[in-house]
Amino acid sequence: MNKRNFLITAALSAAFCFFGTANAAETLKIGASPVPHADILKVVQPELAKKGIDLKIIEFSDYIQPNLALSDKDLDANFFQHLPYLDAFSKDHRLNLVSAGAVHIEPMGVYSKKVKNLADLKKGASVAIPNDPTNGGRALQVLAAAGLIKMKDGVGVNGTPLDIIDNPKRIRIVEVEAATLPRALDDLDAAVINSNYALGANLNPTKDAIAIEAKDSPYANVVAVRAGDENKPAIKELMSSLHSPEVKKFIEEKYNGAVVPAF
Repeated sequence: MNKRNFLITAALSAAFCFFGTANAAETLKIGASPVPHADILKVVQPELAKKGIDLKIIEFSDYIQPNLALSDKDLDANFFQHLPYLDAFSKDHRLNLVSAGAVHIEPMGVYSKKVKNLADLKKGASVAIPNDPTNGGRALQVLAAAGLIKMKDGVGVNGTPLDIIDNPKRIRIVEVEAATLPRALDDLDAAVINSNYALGANLNPTKDAIAIEAKDSPYANVVAVRAGDENKPAIKELMSSLHSPEVKKFIEEKYNGAVVPAF
C-alpha cells in the first residue's frame, strides 16, 4: 500500500470510528410499575430512539426495590411514586434521590365487593389501606374526605390510624402492602387502592371505585433520579418526551380520568 492509499484508509477508519461512536445509542435504564408507568414510557421509546437514547424499561411490582436499585446504580431512573413517598423513603433509607419532574396523578379510590356505597358499611367493618407511611396517610385522607372518619388537624400525609379522632362506624383499619390490596378485597369490606394497582387488577377507578380522591390531588407521580443526574442530557430528553402533547393525549384517552396529566 502506497503512502497516499494508507492515509486515505486511515482517514476513513478514523471517520468510521467517530461517526460510529456518535451514532451509538445511549442506554437509559428506568424502573417502573407495569400500569400505567411502563405503558406511558413505551409511548416515548420510539421518540427517544430517534434521539439516540435506548430506553430500557424494567418492571417492578413493589414500592421498595426500584428506589434501592436506583441508589445502587442498577437503574438510571425510576417512575412509580409520588413526591411525598420519594422524600419519605429517601429520608428513612438515607438515599440521595430527587425528582426530575412530575408526569401524572393517579387518584386513589375506595373499592369494595360487598357494598356499593361507603354509607352501607356496617359497624366494625374492615377497611384496608397501604402499609407504607405516605400512601397510608393519603388513604386515610380519602376516607376522611368521604366522611367515614375524622383525622386530627394538620397531620396530612403523615397521618396514621392513631390520628383518627372520630370513627362513628368503629371501622377497623387494616394496613396491607399496597401491591396486594386488590387480591385482598375478597377478605375485606373495602380497601383504598392506588390506581396503578387497581388498573393492574382490571379495576377502573372512575367506574368501580365507590369513592375517589379529588383530581386536584398534590400527589403527582414523578421520575426519580440520583441527585445531580436530573441535569443529564438523557434525563432532560426523557422528561421532554414525557411532557409532550402525544403523552398527554395518550393518558387522557387511555385512562379516561383514572390517570390525569400533571403537566
